[in-house]
Amino acid sequence: MQSAERTGLPRTFAIDYEKIGLPIGVMVAILGLTMLVPAVIDLEGGNPDWRVFVQSSLVVTGLGAILALSCLRPLTPLTLRECFLLVTASWLVVSVAGALPLMLTAAGLSFTDAFFEAASALTTTGSTVMSGLDRLPPGVLVWRSMMQWIGGLGIIAFGLLLMPFLGIGGLQLFRIESSDTYEKTVARTQVFARRLVAVYVILTLLCIISYVVTGMTLFDAANHAMTTLSTGGFSTHDLSFGYFRNPATLWFAALFMIAGSLPFSLYVRLFETHRANLLDDIQIRTLLAVVAALSLLLVAWLMGRSDFGLADALTHAVFNVTSIITTTGYASQDYTLWGTFPIAMMFVVTLLGGCTGSTAGGIKMFRLIVGWKIITRLVVDLRFPDGVFPIRCGDRPIDNEVMVSTMAFLILFLATLLGATVLLSFTGLDLVTSLSGAATALCNVGPGLGHIIGPSGNFSSLSPQAKWILSLSMILGRLEIGAAYVVFLPSFWRL
Repeated sequence: MQSAERTGLPRTFAIDYEKIGLPIGVMVAILGLTMLVPAVIDLEGGNPDWRVFVQSSLVVTGLGAILALSCLRPLTPLTLRECFLLVTASWLVVSVAGALPLMLTAAGLSFTDAFFEAASALTTTGSTVMSGLDRLPPGVLVWRSMMQWIGGLGIIAFGLLLMPFLGIGGLQLFRIESSDTYEKTVARTQVFARRLVAVYVILTLLCIISYVVTGMTLFDAANHAMTTLSTGGFSTHDLSFGYFRNPATLWFAALFMIAGSLPFSLYVRLFETHRANLLDDIQIRTLLAVVAALSLLLVAWLMGRSDFGLADALTHAVFNVTSIITTTGYASQDYTLWGTFPIAMMFVVTLLGGCTGSTAGGIKMFRLIVGWKIITRLVVDLRFPDGVFPIRCGDRPIDNEVMVSTMAFLILFLATLLGATVLLSFTGLDLVTSLSGAATALCNVGPGLGHIIGPSGNFSSLSPQAKWILSLSMILGRLEIGAAYVVFLPSFWRL
C-alpha cells in the first residue's frame, strides 16, 4: 500500500463501510429467503422444524434487509482495501447467519458446532460434526446441501470476478477482459455472472438426472447433486457414497466432481461460442493426468494387497482419488483401511486441489504448474546462466509479478498449515489428526486421517477450541489465505 506521503492523502482511514454493508446485507437477505425451501420440505413431510426455518428466515432476511437499506445510496466503485475487507467479512457474517437454523432445529447444535457446520458448508469443505444423518429431518439435510450449493456458486464468482483483481496467489492472470470504462466492465461482469449461474444450474440438473437414473431417490439425488457440483461433499447418509451399491452412481459422481473442479469460465465461453475445447487448458490436462496416474497406482496397490477385483478396484480408486483431489470429500469406503500407501497418497492429494476458477479448493493446478516451471527454470539457469528462458502457462506468458505472487502464496500456505497444526496440537490432538485436520480445513476437502476425523469419523468429538481453529482455517482457505491476512496488516488500516 502506498504511504500517505506518496499519495498526498491525509493519514485517515477512508474505507466506506456502507459500500461493504450493502452487498453483505443483500447476501444475508438472500440466504434468509432460501431458508424457506427447507421450511416447505419439512412442512410437506409433517416435521415441526418448518417453523424454525420460517422464523430463522424472517430474522435473517430482516436483518440483511435492514443492513442493505441502511447502506442504500449512490455508491462509488469499491477500492482495493474495501474489496479485501468485504470478502473477509462476508464469509464470517454469512456463516453466522447460516448457523441459526442448525441451532434451533432438531439438530440442536451449539453455536460452536453450528458455526463449524455452516462454515464447512458455505466454504464447501464438507467436514461435519453431525452424525445419525439417516435419521435427521429432511429440512436440515436440505439446508446443509443448499448452503454448499450456494457456497459453491459464491466461490466461483469470488474466484473469477473478484480475486484476479486482488492479485492474490498469482490469480491476476485470470482477470476477465475489461473495457476502457467502468460501466462497460460492470455490464460485461453482469452478463458473465448470469451465464455462470445458468451453467451451474444446468450442470446441477444433469447431475440430478444421472443420479436418479442410477437408482437414487429424488431426495438423495437432489441433495447429492448440490454437494457434488459444489465439490462440497455433504451427504444424507453416514456412509456417504458407501450407502449406494450401484457402481454407475460412483462413476457419475466422479464425472460431475471433475466437472465442478474445472474452470467455469471455460463453460461460459463454450456457452457463448460453442467452440471452446476444454482440453486446450493446461490446468485441465494436468488435473486429468494426475487423476489417471494416481488412480492407476491405487488400482495396482489394491489388486496386489487385497481381494479387490479389477472392476471394483478401478471404481473405488477413481472415485476416491477424484473425490479428494477435487476437494469434495465423499468416500465410497474407508480408504485408511487399505494400507499405508493409500493413506500417504490421500494426504498428498488433499493438498493439490482442482483448477482455478472452479468450486474446488486446495493449492490448485495453476499454482502447482507455475511452481514447477519456476523450479525447472532455476535448474536450467544453473546450467545456462546466460540464457533467457521465459515461463509460459499454456499459451499465457508468466511475468515476474505472477511468479512472485504464486511463490508467496505457496510459502504462506505452508506456514499457515504448520501454524494450524501446532495450534490443534495444543488442544490435545495427536500429530496425524492435527496435521490432516489443518490440511483438510485449509484445502476445503472434508475428511482428515486417523480414527477420529477420517472417512469413517467426524469432528464432533473435538474440543470447541479445535473447532474454532478449523472453522477459521476453512474460511482462510476459501479466501486464498492472503486475502484474509491482508486485513490484519497494520499498513492496511492507514493510507
